[in-house]
Amino acid sequence: MTEPISPEPPKSPKGTEYITEGSYRAGMLDANEALRLLAALVVFTMVGFFGYAILTGVETLTTIAALVLLVLFTCGFIYVFFSPDTLRSQYTEQTLAVASGMLEDITGGLTRESAEEICRRLLPETRAMTIAVTDRDVVLACVGELADDFPAGSPIHTPTTRYVIEHGIAQSFTSVMDVRGEKGSQRNIPAGIIAPLKIRGKAVGTLKFYYRSARHVNRTQYALASGFAELLSTQLTVYELERQAELTARAEVRALQAQINPHFLFNTLNTIASFTRTDPLRARELLREFSQFYRATLENSGQLIPVKREIAQTLRYLTFEKARFGEDRVLVSVDVDEDAEEVLIPAFVIQPLVENAVRHAMPDEGALKISITVERAGEAAVSIRVADDGMGMDEQTAMRLFDRSIAAPDPNAPQGGGAGVAMHNISERIKRFYGPKSRTSVESAPGKGTTIALHLDLEGSMYDEG
Repeated sequence: MTEPISPEPPKSPKGTEYITEGSYRAGMLDANEALRLLAALVVFTMVGFFGYAILTGVETLTTIAALVLLVLFTCGFIYVFFSPDTLRSQYTEQTLAVASGMLEDITGGLTRESAEEICRRLLPETRAMTIAVTDRDVVLACVGELADDFPAGSPIHTPTTRYVIEHGIAQSFTSVMDVRGEKGSQRNIPAGIIAPLKIRGKAVGTLKFYYRSARHVNRTQYALASGFAELLSTQLTVYELERQAELTARAEVRALQAQINPHFLFNTLNTIASFTRTDPLRARELLREFSQFYRATLENSGQLIPVKREIAQTLRYLTFEKARFGEDRVLVSVDVDEDAEEVLIPAFVIQPLVENAVRHAMPDEGALKISITVERAGEAAVSIRVADDGMGMDEQTAMRLFDRSIAAPDPNAPQGGGAGVAMHNISERIKRFYGPKSRTSVESAPGKGTTIALHLDLEGSMYDEG
């Protein structure tokens, strides 16, 4: 039996939406439960007084007076403790306290630690028996009675959760479902609410409430689940924007540093100066390309640009390196799928890979061959590869390209400055733009060249393609 998707919610007389017919009935019961219990208590007490009066012979008027006093006391009790203003005030204060704590929990993004804190904070405030938080693929945290069935890291199995992630719409179920946890166990869950966690309109995870009974899936619980999910989504969006701003600022700093890089600047200017004596027309062309190169560097800094524009900027950079080393020393081939040319990528993703090859893989003699390949990997991914047949590197040096925390085996060994430092930033940026499924890889061996590959998951992108 699979987890059912909730039907179209029925409407209340005032137009309020309910998620299921069962939750409509449960919601009406829940809204008046306290008052009904009090009314039953009053009636029971009145009947008791009448019975006592008949059995003991107490005057009827005395009994009536006592009943009137009881009714007045009960009305006063209801007014003081169950008046709308009192209830709203208490509920608002409690909700704001929980919301404030949740915002503190998720300031560092959606991680297993923050997800567990959120679940523990929310569980006492709802009627749920279990609360879980997932990303797009696995459970990040699960707290409550079903915690052992859904440990952190276990994959998502339930179809309703998949539906919520794919469509970004909150769903509920009020029927028994068959659940297979990581250990293969089966648990029947009578009811639940699953709300999406979104960043810029794209679902990046879910907030899940599981209940013992369908009666608990009512308006209040649905509002809690949806409201807390929206609150978390807002905070996640703020966190991602702050991270993007930080990464963009770093990229801009590197771009400005590249403009005053003494090696590249002086080498290029010296190359142009030498051509003014031997080939003035060539010097003029190089000077024009040089101005366009730096203009594009400023304009593209921190932006998403089409693949074809990044390729053009990369080839412009190679123009100066060919002029410096010689046309026959740097051989470049470019192969870009036609349907990948307009895919948006962060600026300065391909150029630093090529620059790294020229700076660190150039042999003392002979030509350096560089190939740039951009192709679609299905409908939802793009693969970028930059390969050279240069000097290559050992495994630890290759790992250090994208992880600057790995120390060089020789303290005096080159640390891969300039474009080498940019490798780690490229990995960080594509994961932020395209999600955790995006990745970088390096294949290299001394004397056998290097291939750096970037896999971009377009489905995980926070930005619409094009």
